[in-house]
Amino acid sequence: MKIALDPYMFRSTQLLELPGVVADLGFEHIELSPREDFMPFFLMPRCDDATVKAFKKALDGAGVSVAANLPLYRWSGPDEDERQAAVRYWKRAIQISTMLGCDVMNSEFNGRPEQASLSEGQFWRSMEELLPVFEAEGVHLRLEPHPDDFVEDGKVAVDMIRGINSPLVSFLYCAPHTFHMGGNMVEIMEYAGDLMTHLHLADSFDHTGSSGLRYITNPPGNTVRVHQHLDIGQGEVQWDSFFETLRKLGFGDRDETIMTSCVFAWEDRARESTLSMRQTIDRYVSAW
Repeated sequence: MKIALDPYMFRSTQLLELPGVVADLGFEHIELSPREDFMPFFLMPRCDDATVKAFKKALDGAGVSVAANLPLYRWSGPDEDERQAAVRYWKRAIQISTMLGCDVMNSEFNGRPEQASLSEGQFWRSMEELLPVFEAEGVHLRLEPHPDDFVEDGKVAVDMIRGINSPLVSFLYCAPHTFHMGGNMVEIMEYAGDLMTHLHLADSFDHTGSSGLRYITNPPGNTVRVHQHLDIGQGEVQWDSFFETLRKLGFGDRDETIMTSCVFAWEDRARESTLSMRQTIDRYVSAW
């Protein structure tokens, strides 16, 4: 198992300095999330091959590997022009991953919940085009359900991934999304079993608590999704149950598994938050 850092709170750090920052924070692996100067959200990557090679050299110099590359594209969006563009972006992102020596990519289904059936059709169309590319490059894909996506429920996501029917595609459990995935954390993790290969670690409050009045949004009944990516222990995810379930499933015994520290909430104390997360993760992993 690899323990990685999503360095999104450090995205203002110069690209070639980022590996050194990650190493200084106690991580040997990075989950590369979108950056405006490299692979931005929903747009074609902004880097040429020379930049990718320079970044790889900086990673090697710092003793840091890219455990996973996380792009976000509208490959399941209802707009067909956007979907076709997203497929082009994906192909370049896969190429960049292989140049970085990374054979794992993770992402979201990225459609619209109010157009779920149309979004699912677009997703399968994109998979028909992209799965052969993943297979040709030997790149694994881990998918997660996400709040405000056409797949939000954890067990539905597992079934969707089973439907892809490829050994290269597996399930990512994102702990801060627990209360949008159905709230049945242990049930979802056990349902996924060995199909669960990737974890995002951060805490969140249960927005369904207090009779749904934990958060009040106006106008009443709107479809906003509320969650956080907090330090472990700052929210309501049941971490003892989480790690005990991982132990029972033998998650840490499998070489292909990745556990990513994925806190976004504390840019004003990013270093302290990241160091605390690393210590907390190590403590739980050692105990299990």
